[in-house]
Amino acid sequence: MEPQEVVDIGREALMQSLTVALPVLLAGVVVGLFVSFVQALTQINDQTVTFVPKMVAMLAVLAFTMPWLLQSLMEYTRGLFESIPQSVLGG
Repeated sequence: MEPQEVVDIGREALMQSLTVALPVLLAGVVVGLFVSFVQALTQINDQTVTFVPKMVAMLAVLAFTMPWLLQSLMEYTRGLFESIPQSVLGG
């Protein structure tokens, strides 16, 4: 296995993890900014007011995108496993 192949596999793994995590993290950021804006307007400063809506939004996005996320992870894993013989045998 060449060093460039290892770098490519690592890059693909990082991109895959970013692709899988992005929808949930983006939902948390958007809801967090909205709740912070509402808190600034109403001057209600309670930690649970920020935490609960973010968790609900993140769980909803995770439930909605779960089939796509699992399909993406299965395709990546299948491709990785199928490339093992080529990497080991050098062909």
